[in-house]
Amino acid sequence: MSKTLIIADYKNNRLKKSTLSAITFAKQAGIFDIAVLGEGVADLTAELIHFGAEKVHVMDDSNLKHYLTHEYSTAVTHLAKTIDATHIIMGDSWLARDMMPQVACRLKAGMANNVIDFEDGRFKRTAYAGSVVETIQITTPVKVIIVSSTAFEAAQPEIRNESPTERVRCSVTKGRVKVIDKKNIQSDRPQLTEAEVVVSGGRGLKTPDNKKILEKFADKLGAAIGWSRAAVDSGWAPTNLQVGQTGKAVAPSLYIAVGISGSVQHLAGMKDSKTIVAINKDEDAPIFANADYGIVGDLSTILPELTKKIPAH
Repeated sequence: MSKTLIIADYKNNRLKKSTLSAITFAKQAGIFDIAVLGEGVADLTAELIHFGAEKVHVMDDSNLKHYLTHEYSTAVTHLAKTIDATHIIMGDSWLARDMMPQVACRLKAGMANNVIDFEDGRFKRTAYAGSVVETIQITTPVKVIIVSSTAFEAAQPEIRNESPTERVRCSVTKGRVKVIDKKNIQSDRPQLTEAEVVVSGGRGLKTPDNKKILEKFADKLGAAIGWSRAAVDSGWAPTNLQVGQTGKAVAPSLYIAVGISGSVQHLAGMKDSKTIVAINKDEDAPIFANADYGIVGDLSTILPELTKKIPAH
């Protein structure tokens, strides 16, 4: 009998959308357990019991206060072996990409990422910037899966039902790395991967001075800001705000691409957005083929006009 285990990912004691997408994926397969790791995760436990899991496993340990690959991967491996999990699942995130390969290695398990569906024991995953959908079969007894967070809706809590919790006592082995200091980057804007509205800028802004126009427009909408790889490579923005194949994947209700040509690499990171709006002076830009609405014109003129006309969010 198969046993599915979801590893919860969170930030500032709030579940990430990627975890909620993984829960939706797991619900389609049947019963599942959820595990939460960290220090002081009582609030998260109280939230996780309402998502229909058969059991919520809590690993609350001072050695798990900060994420480190060795400590977290050994803890997850211990839990997976203890409950005889056959499927270990996470929603796509930087933590999943870093930790899950280690977990797969420790469990001698096959692994698949970018999973968008499953049928008859086989998994469908995207490849080559989303231009190909592969159907694969993992032949090992234990399977490690990273679910494409943009392919599934966020699960909703089932307030009436509560899953039992179990505290897992695990001697977390210390690795060779320790956290000396940690500083959180403060921002009034929504997180890029969690936001309902995302405004992204590209090389079409021409100069970093035009960032202010983009920021005013995004702030009026209460939107998160993303950037194309070309803009990031030009030094206009940090890599953690890059959208695309080598950046982050987003699927907001509204995605506005400003001065972005629409390469296949960028599309891989935002193609699952509910509504896509493109603003570009080149009417032949590939982004228009994937947009629901398009505006052809100079963004330095269009964005200020839109900012004036849109009421504050």
